[in-house]
Amino acid sequence: MSKYELRSKVHSLCGISYEQSLFASTSLTPPLLERIGGPEGMKLLSTHFYNRVFADKSNPWFLGIFATSTKMEAIDNQYRFLVQTFGGPELYKEKKGKYTRLVGRHANYAIGNSAAQRWMEHMEAAIAEHSNLMGEEQELAREYLIMYFRYTAYYIVVASEFMRDDQLSGGREVDTGRIW
Repeated sequence: MSKYELRSKVHSLCGISYEQSLFASTSLTPPLLERIGGPEGMKLLSTHFYNRVFADKSNPWFLGIFATSTKMEAIDNQYRFLVQTFGGPELYKEKKGKYTRLVGRHANYAIGNSAAQRWMEHMEAAIAEHSNLMGEEQELAREYLIMYFRYTAYYIVVASEFMRDDQLSGGREVDTGRIW
């Protein structure tokens, strides 16, 4: 499947095009990273999000997607990814290497449309809860973040269908040596 076919399929699932997602993540002045409060603001967003995910006991199938990470590891990975994605320091690269491999890092998990939808519910609630994103003046920032995250969530769903075994870089086993 070409990248254009992939993008078209994602667009048909979530209603957001690649161009809209890219525009949403790069076009605001001041930029989204600054509007959210810099790296610490992204850490707060990730904390709100994963507090919701790890408290989602009514959906064990969804929580199971995150079973190989502690909540603190998940927060740290997402925060680093978001800071780097939205133009900040390359924190994710420092920890995980040159490539983000977003799809490859998620391909070992059962991530379908239901998971993307549930992920978005938690992310939209985390955005709504974020103190730096409240108020009418931040409406566009909230809208653009939601657009970016919706496209990305469904991109992972679609692209995962086409991953080869040698492209996977996530795990399925819980590290029993961790302190949970």
